[in-house]
Amino acid sequence: MAEEEQNTETPEETPAEQPLDEAAAEQAAPEAQAADEAPAEEETPVEEAPADEAPAEEAAPEAQVSEPKKKKKRLPRAQRRQRPKPARERPAERKPIARTPKSESERGRRQERRGVVVSSTMDKTIVVKVDTIKAHPRYKKVVRRSAKFHAHDEQNSANVGDIVRIVETRPLSKTKHWKLVQIVEAAK
Repeated sequence: MAEEEQNTETPEETPAEQPLDEAAAEQAAPEAQAADEAPAEEETPVEEAPADEAPAEEAAPEAQVSEPKKKKKRLPRAQRRQRPKPARERPAERKPIARTPKSESERGRRQERRGVVVSSTMDKTIVVKVDTIKAHPRYKKVVRRSAKFHAHDEQNSANVGDIVRIVETRPLSKTKHWKLVQIVEAAK
């Protein structure tokens, strides 16, 4: 029954709405006719333009299909794009360069180690065991590490058990990069 009531109400409302719709349609009709005439004039050139563009658009996809995308190759550093460096302020006067001559022994800071001679059987070469004691960065436990270095002993003066000081030097052989500087304590 509710459906019948809705159906009966709908026809009653429809005639009331029709006069309003007709009046709105009459007002819109002259505007629509004027609007239809203006776009008709505009559409003709507009349609020609897309017609000209359409073949160009079709040609573009064909060109893309025929050429696969080029893979970027890594360029050597010399051929890469150079970024400009920021400009520095130039002082009015240049300071004279004053260089002091360096002695041969001051070529650079050389590492020094102190350790115990483990072997001296080779000619002019000793093996020095260097212990390093370090706290673990996270757990703070003391960790002992040892490394063996081959050092040059020109006079064959060091014996097994001696505590010696060695200094880093230029490579003297495949394994020798250290040189004996001093015997700190002789073995008993």
